Amino acid sequence: MPPATPVRVRIDLAYDGTDFAGWARQPGLRTVQGAVEDGLALVLRSEHRGHAAPRVTVAGRTDAGVHARGQVLHVDIPAEVWAELPGRSDRDPATALRTRLTGVLPPDVVIRRAQVAADGFDARFSALARRYVYRICDDPELRDPLRRAHVVWHRRPLDVAAMHTGAQRVLGRHDFAAFCKPREGATTIRTLDELSWTRASGGPDAGLVVATVRADAFCHSMVRALVGASLAVGEHRRGIDWPAELLVGGRRDPGSAVAPPHGLTLEEVLYPPDAELAARAVRTRAPRSADDVERPPLPRPGD
Repeated sequence: MPPATPVRVRIDLAYDGTDFAGWARQPGLRTVQGAVEDGLALVLRSEHRGHAAPRVTVAGRTDAGVHARGQVLHVDIPAEVWAELPGRSDRDPATALRTRLTGVLPPDVVIRRAQVAADGFDARFSALARRYVYRICDDPELRDPLRRAHVVWHRRPLDVAAMHTGAQRVLGRHDFAAFCKPREGATTIRTLDELSWTRASGGPDAGLVVATVRADAFCHSMVRALVGASLAVGEHRRGIDWPAELLVGGRRDPGSAVAPPHGLTLEEVLYPPDAELAARAVRTRAPRSADDVERPPLPRPGD
């Protein structure tokens, strides 16, 4: 009899990225992926059973120092192991997994929920969009040492209206090579749906300068590079066309700094209805062509 199909489990989690060297597992470094996978191996007793160590697929890899409130991953668990998770308790396997995993993870990683994934679900490729928020304090009276690991202190006052105006000029489907660290064989074509700047008027972020960034996906350091370009506009060191000029130039500019990581939080990963998950994954895997982009926001040099 062939072995039963593994159970695909969706796990929603949050973490404080301060003391992690990013999401991705790296030899000799403390990473979120390493902590989660090691925790799963303990809970599932993988070595004792002679099974391979569990490997997770995440919606979006975060850099060192970046936080997450709404990260999503999936992991495939052997069916017999899944069924045995409750032990002698009356809990369902999903609740048992969340409870046991919570007991072995460090306090800077929190499992919010675990559930059997819908058919066709892939944490990475089924996602429609990722939403990040970047928080900055530019007012000495609002500077809070208790939030120093999550809010960036900026010495100069920022022109939020100018930052927002400039940001609107890079929305759409473009090649964001100017805002990404290059990776061999990886495309830099992305659809940026939102890049908004506001000064929060209420709630826990009242008075802070807050960026909301949403795209179908992000390449390495893209969000922080977009924030860095906006900061140059907000300080009036550059005009409001600066982000668009970088985009059209198509390459990293040494005059545009990447913003610090600790102000950035992955707030949410968005997925389509369950019936559309598999189709979305197929579309996401399709190659992205340089012809499949919108007109640049400014004329290219020589146009």
